[in-house]
Amino acid sequence: MQLGPSLPVLVLNQNYEPLNVCNVKRAFVLVDRGKAEILENGRGYLHSPTALYEIPSVIRLVYLIRRPRPQGRLTRRDVFLRDKFKCQYCGQHTRDLTLDHVMPRHRGGPHDWDNVVAACKGCNHRKAGRTPEEARMNLLKEPYRPTYSYYRSFYQYLQSQDGWRKFIPGGEADFGFA
Repeated sequence: MQLGPSLPVLVLNQNYEPLNVCNVKRAFVLVDRGKAEILENGRGYLHSPTALYEIPSVIRLVYLIRRPRPQGRLTRRDVFLRDKFKCQYCGQHTRDLTLDHVMPRHRGGPHDWDNVVAACKGCNHRKAGRTPEEARMNLLKEPYRPTYSYYRSFYQYLQSQDGWRKFIPGGEADFGFA
């Protein structure tokens, strides 16, 4: 394994809530200044002429950062995950989906969680620029804003940083985010 200042380090709040990811160099600075402590060291040690330093994988801040709970962004992937890769009109499970605006945008429909659903290409084409009622199509489930998931924010790191899973709520399960 290559050791370097750009390796990712998980930063936890004082209450163990995941905050962000920084690099090893930034983590060393936080630990050296007494602003953080090392919780996980799965990477070995850095030797200097006078000392031996742990290379952190997970650090925890010694003070609490107060911030509003993050809100999930509206992305294609997250809409498909919310709808479990299932067309919300015919129920077909597929990875070949499109986004459909329940109230079409050209008729004033917003581009938000409560108006966007996953639809297969056939259903999206059939519905066209109409509402589901006008197209005589029923939604299987009304669209909604999903609750925020730390797992979705950090999943890109979890395959290479397996030791982080215990610190990420929902990280111990596999939700098919790979």
